[in-house]
Amino acid sequence: MEIREQLSQQRVKYIISSYQLSGNEVDRFNTYLDELLQIYPPPLIELALVETLVDQWSSVPMLRGVEFLTQSHNKLKTWENQPIVSTITPSQFQQIAGLDPTPVFGSTELPPTRPIMRPS
Repeated sequence: MEIREQLSQQRVKYIISSYQLSGNEVDRFNTYLDELLQIYPPPLIELALVETLVDQWSSVPMLRGVEFLTQSHNKLKTWENQPIVSTITPSQFQQIAGLDPTPVFGSTELPPTRPIMRPS
């Protein structure tokens, strides 16, 4: 695995750790996350996680674990068939995730243009 790929995956895991999203099902969650990382680019997973966080903040208690990851995966599946329309700005992403938004949004306000799924 390249260093760039490791860093991208580490960013995803940082978001998960910061918000304790794995819940009580850590092994199942990690297996599911590993599957998603094989299919989707990590920056897109980052965006889906943050978008799902924003969606879930009004829910008490907030979803965690496999259910949270399933919601994020549903966003990813939706983006496979239609343009990615983010409800958050790069600065909001940075405030929520605590990460530089450039890998996710590129150097402009628009999401990067790259394939949603990795080729088989």
